[in-house]
Amino acid sequence: MESFTVQFGNPATNAATVGQKARDERLLTVQEVANLLHVPISWVYERTRRGGTDQLPHVKLGKYLRFEEGAVIDFIRKQRCA
Repeated sequence: MESFTVQFGNPATNAATVGQKARDERLLTVQEVANLLHVPISWVYERTRRGGTDQLPHVKLGKYLRFEEGAVIDFIRKQRCA
């Protein structure tokens, strides 16, 4: 049996929303975040220990740290100087 999904509205908007949702839900490792930001792994760990707006948003799964890709990109956008 074949299944399908029905999308309403503008197909371009739907595709962008699906792409954004996939990016927001993707979990990155410490190494992947370091590679994405072109920084050392130690910098990533340090930013998870900070408080306030300087803290890199993360999820702790037992002893592992994971990062939502969308949250990391939003963090970088907020750090941008005018």
